Amino acid sequence: MVRAAGILMPITSLPSPYGIGTLGQAARDFIRFLEKSGQTYWQILPICPTGYGDSPYQSSSTFAGNPYMIDLDDLVSEGLLLSSDYEDLFWGDEPTKINYKLLYEQRFAVLKKSVGNVSANMADSLATFMQTESYWLDDYALYMAVKNHFGGTAWSQWPEPVRLRNSDTLEKLKTTLAEDILFWKTIQFLFFHQWKKLKEYAGQHHIQIIGDLPIYVSDDSADVWAHPEQFYLDEHLRPKEISGCPPDGFSENGQLWGNPLFNWDFMKENDYSWWIMRIAHQMKTYDVLRIDHFRGFDSYFAIPSGDKNAKNGVWRKGPGIDFFQTVKEKLGDLPIIAEDLGFLTDSVHQLLHDTGFPGMKVLEFAFDTRDTGYGYLPHCYTRNCIVYTGTHDNETINGWFETAPKEDTINAIRYLRLTKEEGYHWGMMRSAWASVSDTAIMQMQDLLGLGHEARLNTPSTLGNNWTWRCRPEDISDELAERLYEEMRIYERLPQI
Repeated sequence: MVRAAGILMPITSLPSPYGIGTLGQAARDFIRFLEKSGQTYWQILPICPTGYGDSPYQSSSTFAGNPYMIDLDDLVSEGLLLSSDYEDLFWGDEPTKINYKLLYEQRFAVLKKSVGNVSANMADSLATFMQTESYWLDDYALYMAVKNHFGGTAWSQWPEPVRLRNSDTLEKLKTTLAEDILFWKTIQFLFFHQWKKLKEYAGQHHIQIIGDLPIYVSDDSADVWAHPEQFYLDEHLRPKEISGCPPDGFSENGQLWGNPLFNWDFMKENDYSWWIMRIAHQMKTYDVLRIDHFRGFDSYFAIPSGDKNAKNGVWRKGPGIDFFQTVKEKLGDLPIIAEDLGFLTDSVHQLLHDTGFPGMKVLEFAFDTRDTGYGYLPHCYTRNCIVYTGTHDNETINGWFETAPKEDTINAIRYLRLTKEEGYHWGMMRSAWASVSDTAIMQMQDLLGLGHEARLNTPSTLGNNWTWRCRPEDISDELAERLYEEMRIYERLPQI
């Protein structure tokens, strides 16, 4: 059995002088850091465009790439942009924070300057991309162009002929908005042009990329507008019920995620064709795929649309093993990680067992007195699981010790034999690496010993999420050497 390790680090959190981490030199530097550290995996968050609350889990498209991640310096090196087009612009004065407002105001104007050069210098490659990716690209580019045309309003607020996709109306818009449609297609070409190069670079350095597929899509997205039949909508194409999770020890009102729910009956009748297309696209993009909210395939929580909290929600039956059997029939055996966190039942455990996918174990959960936490204690692990100290939705380790109930932290110190001399964060990570789990993934913030200020996301809150970035000096040879030694001790070095 091969033991391995990796680091959870969003691309957007990489250092950059231009406001946000990108697919350029800093990403290549991080891949070399991973290689020096004896890592096998780089786990990233969804790379789709960020949406409401700057969240990659509320995107305008489940297929598109995030334009903010396009590296400007690499565009210059290919003759598609001039450094003077962006070097003197103000990208923010906090190197460890992303300023999304500045990015929104400035990034697209800079990228627009490269579009004409792409059409002139890479016309054949652009044409091939637009043809190959037309199954999602046409709808996405039209959606974005129309959205801009109507001042950025949600598609549910567009005039009825556009909202309902009247064919004559759409044909007129395609003509009127042709230039803007080409812009959005070209932006996607640039993203995936750079992404392909980065993924190849990772492969050359023996690093596999773990991608992330949110189970739900945003209501205000090209996906719902173009494929309303796939979702549980009323006659006006508005969600009848929305996603979320019930009240629990973490939230007395539960959580309102707000995504429209799937019309699983329709999907089953059509052999889950939309989902097959979606997963095939992801597997073309990543080496390994983490599927978010796996328990939603067994049963999902449905909350009446318009409710202010999740108290009136009910559980509904999901597609179950039939869905994953169909995926296997259509796409073969896939390297998938199941995010099996949250309220779990016997049927969820059975579904995970039947798929054979590895689930997730989060060490911070093991000591939470609001739950038994028993299954998250290392002595309960099986090999076929992925251990994390925490994920992007949790505190950093040091942040957890700052904010968790005293009883929880005392239990963790006692069980894991943690010491201040070693550092609680290193002790907890060491316990994860030492576990029987085949794969151990650590957050970059934890390797750096950062606290609450570096937490990436607090679910069900707005503001100050998805903004953390590391500094260039954080990705150091000293840290790589220390990590490599840990990987050697716990037999997690890559088998090259």
